[in-house]
Amino acid sequence: MDVKNAIKNKNLPKVDLIKQIEKKFLINQQYLYDKKLKINVGDIIRIGYLIPEGEKERTQYYEGLIIAIKNKGIGKSFLLRRTVQGIGIEQIFVLNSPKILSIVKKQSSKVRRSKLYFLRNLRGKSAKLKVKL
Repeated sequence: MDVKNAIKNKNLPKVDLIKQIEKKFLINQQYLYDKKLKINVGDIIRIGYLIPEGEKERTQYYEGLIIAIKNKGIGKSFLLRRTVQGIGIEQIFVLNSPKILSIVKKQSSKVRRSKLYFLRNLRGKSAKLKVKL
C-alpha cells in the first residue's frame, strides 16, 4: 500500500501508518539484515562515519563498546564508549543515519544488564567484560 493511499484510508490504525512511513526511511536497517549483523549491548564494534571537512567528506572510524541501545523505530540509537589516552569518551550514533557507512562487529560480550552505565566508574581490569563464545 502506498503512503498517500494509507493516509486517505481512515480505517487504517495510526500505528500501521507510522510504520509504513518509517519503512521508507530505514536505510541501515536493511544493511544490517543483509550482513546478518545484530548489534547488542556489550558488543565491541567499529563504525565508519562520514565527517565533513571543509568542502570534502572523509571517513572517521570509531571503535568501542556499546553500553546502551534505545529502540524507537527510525530513531534507533546506541551509545558507544571508547577510551582515548586513558579518558572515556561516549558518543551517540543514530543507526539509520546516512552518515554511517559501515558497521563491523569485533567481539561480543556476555552481559546481564541492558544498560552498562556502571562501566563509567570502573578502570583497568575490572572494566573488562567476559567474551561470549
